[in-house]
Amino acid sequence: MTIVFGILGMIFGIILIKYREAVGDMLGSAEWMRYFGGTYMLPIWLGIFIFFYSFAWMTGTLEFFLSPLFWFIPAMRK
Repeated sequence: MTIVFGILGMIFGIILIKYREAVGDMLGSAEWMRYFGGTYMLPIWLGIFIFFYSFAWMTGTLEFFLSPLFWFIPAMRK
């Protein structure tokens, strides 16, 4: 089941990048989006993160993918 959800997440990430203009128009403009590159750049960053997160979850390497977070957030360590 993780393979199916991983593939669906990867497809969603690609669709989010492809239709970034429509998604950006739906989101509107907010002050905090300027730090991520603007209204149309935020869906690109989100799509890239969703794609790689889904790929890592599908292949079972999610712990390796999130290992930099484990260094900075002690509560996430085992």
